[in-house]
Amino acid sequence: MEEFDYIIVGGGSSGCVMAERLSANPMTKVLMIERGRGDFHPWIHIPAAFFKILKSGRDIKNYVAAPSSEMGGRPTIVPTGKVIGGGSSVNAMLYVRGQSEDYDNWVQLGAKGWSYNDCLPVFRDLENNEVFGDTYHGQSGDLHVSAPKFRHPLSEAFVAAAQETGIPHNPDFNGSVQEGVGFYQTTTHNGRRWSAAQAFLRKAEKRPNLKILKNAEVAKLTFEGTRATGVLLSTGQQMRARAEVVMCAGAFESPRLLQLSGIGNGEELRALGISVISDLLGVGENYQDHLESTVQCETLQPISNYRHDKGLRAALHMMQYLTTRSGLLTSNVCETGGFIDVSDCGIPDLQFHVLPAMVAGLDRPAIEAHGISIGQCFLRPQSRGSYKIRSSDPHEKPVFVSGALTDQRDVDLLMRGVRKSIEIMDSPALAKHIKRRHMPEPGVETDDSALEQYVRKTAKTLFHPSCTVKMGADTDRMACLDSELRVRGVQGLRVCDASAMPALISGNTNAPTIMIAERGARFILGKETAA
Repeated sequence: MEEFDYIIVGGGSSGCVMAERLSANPMTKVLMIERGRGDFHPWIHIPAAFFKILKSGRDIKNYVAAPSSEMGGRPTIVPTGKVIGGGSSVNAMLYVRGQSEDYDNWVQLGAKGWSYNDCLPVFRDLENNEVFGDTYHGQSGDLHVSAPKFRHPLSEAFVAAAQETGIPHNPDFNGSVQEGVGFYQTTTHNGRRWSAAQAFLRKAEKRPNLKILKNAEVAKLTFEGTRATGVLLSTGQQMRARAEVVMCAGAFESPRLLQLSGIGNGEELRALGISVISDLLGVGENYQDHLESTVQCETLQPISNYRHDKGLRAALHMMQYLTTRSGLLTSNVCETGGFIDVSDCGIPDLQFHVLPAMVAGLDRPAIEAHGISIGQCFLRPQSRGSYKIRSSDPHEKPVFVSGALTDQRDVDLLMRGVRKSIEIMDSPALAKHIKRRHMPEPGVETDDSALEQYVRKTAKTLFHPSCTVKMGADTDRMACLDSELRVRGVQGLRVCDASAMPALISGNTNAPTIMIAERGARFILGKETAA
């Protein structure tokens, strides 16, 4: 049995942060276990190629919930990264923190010490922003954040058209105000993806005190009484942790492994023949994700990204990229978007993601034409799902109930978003480029029933699964973690990934997940407390 001080389960965004921070002390021995392979494929590092990874299924694991009437009879499919760097190696690279109100709400939900004022300094410490250096942004951290090197004319047209509908321009969605439209900043550097692996693991992976196991599956955690002592791999090999086991496996795998190890709903675990170590009702519950529906229009001229990944055009783009690190391949494709309040709730409740192309669904191909797509997603989902094991056998798939669109309020928000996106498409700056609208068909937006049906049949995940092992007050029977991310009822075990969120933040989740891991490392090392 090999021994370490710390064992990190998961090599995604949070795992990379944790591995770097815990191994910085050369006297500390650290193991990081990742189920996927290394992040060596060139598509990972070329920003515009991220959709090729999703399309090919390479370095991706899909979690699939059963078809539901709420989703128009379709299954809910949630792709996640299965590679070093996790989601940060396969996502669209948007750097979004959410709203200050999100973190203040976490405190109201029982996560003491996680207010915006508590978290903002951590975001600043992590960030190396190439544009902004102010109260809200740092410029000396490990995580490079940059403005787009390439701006597609259709992206520019969207920003202008949205302003024509009365939405203000916002150059910084992570500043004092989130509301508005503009160009996203991205986790890129010198025209390359700047994943958590690039930011944190590259400088740590050659340290002799850090061992990284790739293509390795954890079967369950091991305990002596109520103290976590290590992990059992699917090969039967055991690894021992002298200090702590740190779960960084994400919103699906962290609750699955906890349940297999005896941490979860005691009644459910005993029914599966699993000895209960800590009876925590909330493990695998409270599942949340962002869903979006799209408005897609064909353009009059062949000016979109359609077929730019084929033939001579693809070769020319690659030549430009390799020789000058410029051009279309430096784009994250989803260059523009924004945040608006469509329900008069006082803060943005809807986000736009705009692509200068027709986009496919996870269960349907893209329309074969030049075009532009505006995706709109609700920011604070009301629907809830779960992820529960059905057997003590780690090879048997758990039961995934996404809960997608089970709360009518989520559907209503998407309907308002579709109507607003159509208004933007019809505004002069974009209308001059539009030949016709494909999705939804003209007229659908004037019929509530037809529009609801459209939303339910087209809504898809934005790859932000979270909240399944939430932190909160000890009086909350569904809160699995205390405010320093320690699993309740046991010792030597923390969860430091997106599953720890009490509620989903209002935006893309990679930056907040990195922040959670950074704070988790500080708690472990005694550098910070959640007082």
